[in-house]
Amino acid sequence: MKKMTKMIHGGQTVDELTGAVNPPIYQTSTYKQDGLGVLRNGYEYSRSKNPTRTALEGLIADLEEGQAGFAFGSGMAAVTAVAMLVDSGDHIVVGSDVYGGTFRVFTQVLDRIGIHSTFVDTRDENAVKQAIQDNTKMLYLETPTNPLLNVTNIKAMVNIAKENHLISVVDNTFMTPYFQNPLKLGADIVLHSATKYIGGHSDVVAGLVVTNKVDLTERIEFTQNSTGGVLGPQDSYLLVRGIKTLAIRMEQTEKSSLKIVDYLANHEKVTKVYHPSLLDQESKAIHEAQASGYGGMISFDVGSSENAKKLVEHFEVFTLAESLGAVESLVCVPSEMTHASIPRERRLEIGITDGLVRISVGIEDVEDLLNDLEQALNTI
Repeated sequence: MKKMTKMIHGGQTVDELTGAVNPPIYQTSTYKQDGLGVLRNGYEYSRSKNPTRTALEGLIADLEEGQAGFAFGSGMAAVTAVAMLVDSGDHIVVGSDVYGGTFRVFTQVLDRIGIHSTFVDTRDENAVKQAIQDNTKMLYLETPTNPLLNVTNIKAMVNIAKENHLISVVDNTFMTPYFQNPLKLGADIVLHSATKYIGGHSDVVAGLVVTNKVDLTERIEFTQNSTGGVLGPQDSYLLVRGIKTLAIRMEQTEKSSLKIVDYLANHEKVTKVYHPSLLDQESKAIHEAQASGYGGMISFDVGSSENAKKLVEHFEVFTLAESLGAVESLVCVPSEMTHASIPRERRLEIGITDGLVRISVGIEDVEDLLNDLEQALNTI
């Protein structure tokens, strides 16, 4: 089954009881037992299992070609559940250029309970190898990264993880399962902030995890049930609905993004543009070997925080807001918004300048987006 078809027919989204083509919203907390310990299809309590969530989890597992899927109440809940696969006293190697919330949970929450991390540029294989300690248990990365769109060789990182008996985790939020499937490249776990492209309509907050090994599946399932950060049935339904249009949304946003990248790369008030299509030849080849598209995220530098502030406050079509991956185009200044939790010196060290602007290209007419960029850039 091709990806576009699988978005519609993957998992078990048709209701077995009625034949409804959309999974019903099972708005229930508990389930009648036919006898003491005699459950109907394994349903006992909705923290443990809910039919609407089960439909979503089966669908994302199919799309990522994994063994099992798990739905959480947010992307950060998904990240935290995955990090809890390691124990206090263990160590994690994390990509240096990651979402600010991810940096925060690793440095201010997990670190406090004895799970320590080293942040390293995962494009540099030697640096990753040198960062591995005797107590390292996990290698965690994004590709492309947020917000600088750097690309890591997933296969190379998987090989390093296997050689050192580490759990390999890839945040696939930017590419989605439509453009990239890390599990097929050997990763152990893939996760998504499903709030973004998978939901696609700025109406749900959610996280998804897909596992590729029996032991990891069992452990994530135990953690999900034990800690209880599960996704509710209505939000699960919204994600199934969002996935049905994921393919056509990703196709449209990429088509528009390439035109916008070309425009920005030739604009005199833009000092640098970040996009996978503009990477050096080696990095671009890596991305094209492991992904079938470039996605809809673009970052660009306008030289200063003053310029960035003036720019984003003059958009008329782009919406100044947190998040990404929606049908409407969004814009943010990472240093003030999505990555503000990272200390400024650290941001500058990895390339997140005060003048960096990140846009998430939606599905509007690209000419309207280009005109909006033109009038806003002219205010600088």
